[in-house]
Amino acid sequence: MIKKIVILFLLISLIGLFSFRKKAETSYEILYNTNISLLVEEQEKLVQLIKSKNSIYSFSSEDVNNEIKQCRKRMKTVDFWIRYFDPINYKLINGPLPVEWETEVFEKFEKPYRREGAGFTLAQLYLNEENVNKDSLEILIQKSVIATKTYQSPEIKVNLKNPETFYFCNRLFLLNLATIYTTGFECPETENVITEMQEMLLGVKTIYEAYNESFPKTSIPASYLQLYKKTTEFVENQPKDYTKFDHFVFIRDYINPLFALNQQQIGQYGFYSKNNLDFTLDNEVKSIFDKNLFFAQNIKGEFSSIKDPGTLRQIDSLGKLLFYDPILSGNNERSCVSCHKSENFFTDNSIATALQYNGKNLLERNAPSLVNAPYNHLMMLDGKFLDLKQQGEAVITNPIEMGSTRKEVLEKVLSCPDYKNSFKKVLKKLPDHPKEVKFEHIVSALTTYFGKHSQYYSKFDNAMNKNKTLSEDEISGYNLYMGKAQCATCHFAPTFSGIKPPYIGNEFEVIGVPADKNYRSLSNDKGRFYVHPAKETLHVFRTTTLRNVEKTQPYMHNGAFDTLEEIIDFYNSGGGVGKKLNVPNQTLSSDSLKLSKKETNQIISFLKSLTEDVIFEKPPHNLPKSKRKEFNARKVGGSY
Repeated sequence: MIKKIVILFLLISLIGLFSFRKKAETSYEILYNTNISLLVEEQEKLVQLIKSKNSIYSFSSEDVNNEIKQCRKRMKTVDFWIRYFDPINYKLINGPLPVEWETEVFEKFEKPYRREGAGFTLAQLYLNEENVNKDSLEILIQKSVIATKTYQSPEIKVNLKNPETFYFCNRLFLLNLATIYTTGFECPETENVITEMQEMLLGVKTIYEAYNESFPKTSIPASYLQLYKKTTEFVENQPKDYTKFDHFVFIRDYINPLFALNQQQIGQYGFYSKNNLDFTLDNEVKSIFDKNLFFAQNIKGEFSSIKDPGTLRQIDSLGKLLFYDPILSGNNERSCVSCHKSENFFTDNSIATALQYNGKNLLERNAPSLVNAPYNHLMMLDGKFLDLKQQGEAVITNPIEMGSTRKEVLEKVLSCPDYKNSFKKVLKKLPDHPKEVKFEHIVSALTTYFGKHSQYYSKFDNAMNKNKTLSEDEISGYNLYMGKAQCATCHFAPTFSGIKPPYIGNEFEVIGVPADKNYRSLSNDKGRFYVHPAKETLHVFRTTTLRNVEKTQPYMHNGAFDTLEEIIDFYNSGGGVGKKLNVPNQTLSSDSLKLSKKETNQIISFLKSLTEDVIFEKPPHNLPKSKRKEFNARKVGGSY
């Protein structure tokens, strides 16, 4: 009898404990769990529909496509969470590419690796091909089912109990509203881009309500909710055609102010993220178009611990002298400014690709602008290096660029008393007080100098921050850039490069760059293939910034084009494939954009609004003297 009473007591206790846990589940968690379960149901329904087809080839795809649309619609109710909680699995639910080599964590911590995509976007693209194989289609969706189920794990759902995670999810959501949700980046049926975004906005409104009910102490303020309501109303009143959507007003008047309010809450509540997705983002900036939005490169290098303005000015002065000093080259005739001329935004407008060290042959690649280079996570057009110091060393020691060595550079620089004494003074300000000047100190002075030129703003930035107005053509050009011209599917704000939210890595593309503007052949430069050999990385290059593009011609990795008109014609024609070149792995659409002459001019007007008001200093009058007389004939800026 006693044994039965004990068992009954334990059962009652377990029931009570279960009831307590059920009650402890917030409305925010319930909403998440419900929507994830509904998404899995929709996906499994789609799998069954595909299985029901009689033939593995050429079946009618209309009903399958309609069901995919339903899945996408359901996915938008959870996109807010799943993109942030696990970006790798997200790519299996709605990945835009069949194969990716970039990582969704900071590449400085993890080497890139080959990942096959899956999910709704690829399935819809596949349906448009001839001879659709139902087994292959089923695999794409089955992978997405498995990926979605991982979001039901306790390890993932623990995020729902932390109010700070909500604000970081919301930040990524807002950044994506400004960059990808209106562009067709991952929506193959562009007629549905705005409709999907409308559904997402309404779904997030429900998330906001559930969050505030569950976390009243860190609730979303009324000012945010009021502006968000106006945002949804603005989108509801916009044309459903994404090429006619007013991206400019949407971001300037709604998304950017919402971002500022969300950042304000993160600061007010003292939230701090340990998620790698937030690794580079600054919690204090109040605008997406603030140059401090995210951190990519440490321009101060070995001097990163120095905060004193006076000492930093000394380092900057050292860096400037060194930048113009050919003592860094093997023959004392070639300096950094030989290829990166300050008056040309630290590039060279006079030649397609710069001269080699021998002064006769040409380098394979164009000298890129150093302005905004610190915003790249991966350096060089093939992403070979992780930081500015590695890049600097590679250029100085490359036998066909500056032709020197670490040892030689150090010895020659220190043969100049002015350099040696200046470095010694700076080293005393470092915490470990190193007694010996290293090669790394020289490179760090260089990066400190040219890196400071990346903190300037453009007319477009000022317009987005409501400090300046744009012309009608500039605004129309931006809306074309975001819509019909499809530029924004590869060049994302605010850098207008291949760095998209949450700004933790660079994207690479194959666009089919020709050897020259006559399109006789494809450029033979293999690009990222040299770094990570694979068929997908052949002719792949880092998507560079469009800031200051008006001033940084010639364009492309080989300087193939001289004008913005030529560049837009290339994209308007569908890249290399559109120009009849053989580029089997081209990631750029080969369809014509059908841009008119007027539209081309409007896009150019917008691109010119990205020119920054950079203040470039005059070259130094002279260079430090060396104890070795043979070095004292060198010229400021070098001889060639």
